[in-house]
Amino acid sequence: MPEQKTNELVRKIFEAYLENKNLRKTPERFAILEEIYSRNDHFDVETLYIHMKNQKYRVSRATVYNTLELLVSCDLVTKHQFGKNMAQFEKSYGYRQHDHVICIECGKVVEFCDPRIHQIQTMVGDLLKFDVKHHSLNLYGFCSDCSMARKVNESAKTTKIEEN
Repeated sequence: MPEQKTNELVRKIFEAYLENKNLRKTPERFAILEEIYSRNDHFDVETLYIHMKNQKYRVSRATVYNTLELLVSCDLVTKHQFGKNMAQFEKSYGYRQHDHVICIECGKVVEFCDPRIHQIQTMVGDLLKFDVKHHSLNLYGFCSDCSMARKVNESAKTTKIEEN
C-alpha cells in the first residue's frame, strides 16, 4: 500500500478512536502519529521525543508517552519488551507479521519473516483448538559485530594470560 494512502488511513483510524473515547484530537498527537509512520525502525520513547524536538515539534515527553499508549491501544503501534527495561515500539498497521532477532550485547533488533512459523502457528491452533490471531517470537543472541568483538576480546585475554 502506498505510504500516503497508509498515512491517511491510520490518521482516520486514530481520529475515530479518539472520538470514540471522547479524547481530544490535538495537532501534537497527529504529529507523533505521522512521525512514527515516517520511520522504518524500532524506537523507544526517548528517541522519538528527541527526534521530534530536533524537528522543532512542540511536544512534551508526557504527550509522547500518552500518545504512544493510545496508539498501542488502537493497534496502530506495537510495543515490544526486548529483555531490557526499556520498551521499543514500531508501527503496525498494514505490516505483515514478523519476528525479531535481538542482540543481547548492543540491543540491535533485526526483523525476519519465515512462512514456516505461520504454518506452525496454524497447526498448533488447529491441534489445540485455538483461534490464534497473532504471535510473538523473539530470538536472542549476539549480532555479527558483537560476536567478532567478543572473539577479539577473548583472544586478547588468552594472549595476555599466555604472556604471563
